[in-house]
Amino acid sequence: MLMNTQTNTITIADGQIHYEVTGQGTPLILCHAGFVDSQMWNPQIDVLAQDYQVIRYDLRGYGQSSPATQPMSRRHELLAVMEALDIDKAILVGCSISGTTVIDFALDYPEKVIALIPVAATPSGFELQGEPPAHIYEMFGALQQGDFETASELQTRIWFDGMTRTPEQVDAALRQQVKGMNLNAVQRNTFLIADAEPLNPLDPPAITRLSEIDVPTLIIAGALDHPEIMRSATIMRDTIANAQMHILEQSAHLPNMEQADDFNRIVSDFLRGLS
Repeated sequence: MLMNTQTNTITIADGQIHYEVTGQGTPLILCHAGFVDSQMWNPQIDVLAQDYQVIRYDLRGYGQSSPATQPMSRRHELLAVMEALDIDKAILVGCSISGTTVIDFALDYPEKVIALIPVAATPSGFELQGEPPAHIYEMFGALQQGDFETASELQTRIWFDGMTRTPEQVDAALRQQVKGMNLNAVQRNTFLIADAEPLNPLDPPAITRLSEIDVPTLIIAGALDHPEIMRSATIMRDTIANAQMHILEQSAHLPNMEQADDFNRIVSDFLRGLS
């Protein structure tokens, strides 16, 4: 089925947010991970847009949106997108840093959320335990030195390859797509500018308020991701009322790309259950 996609930009503060809208129906917003851009959702668009109005956008500093110039409040960025598109309520899907965002958003603006799907996410205020991911300090060193190629390769190893696989053990074409999206953000230094110390963090943080979330929630993670992502997923499942959790065995931080068919089936089944 051929889907009609509308592409445009929204002016927010001193910059532009690039977005795409595909399909009709209840709004469903896809928010991307903090090392790629909205093209990560390519495998989901045609499936979800059969029944929903699917909106995806590039966060400031990513993809085709304007570079970030200061710390960002990503939940207020999401609110600005919804207001610009005249969306009162939506189903929210967020991966990684955007998983944190949609959880915060559901607590700050519960009346605007129909359902919640955090992917490879941790709630704000979640304290990491144990050893940090391999290569993380080397990656930050490369960023500080302006060695963007090395920083991008290391970020791809950390998040796409995961802790237990070498670059040769993952899908080469997908890896190349991820690295291309990542290099764009790395060259703009987006994380350090916009997200390392976010503007107006949720207070108190989400980790202390998960029991307040009362919309249907589907938690998804990849089994090859960092163990702390698994721990976070379990905490959310056990604390959010009637939450569901699915772990995709053969993927790391981007299960929607690595196991697209399984991801789409799980999400579609969950969405059908809403009605």
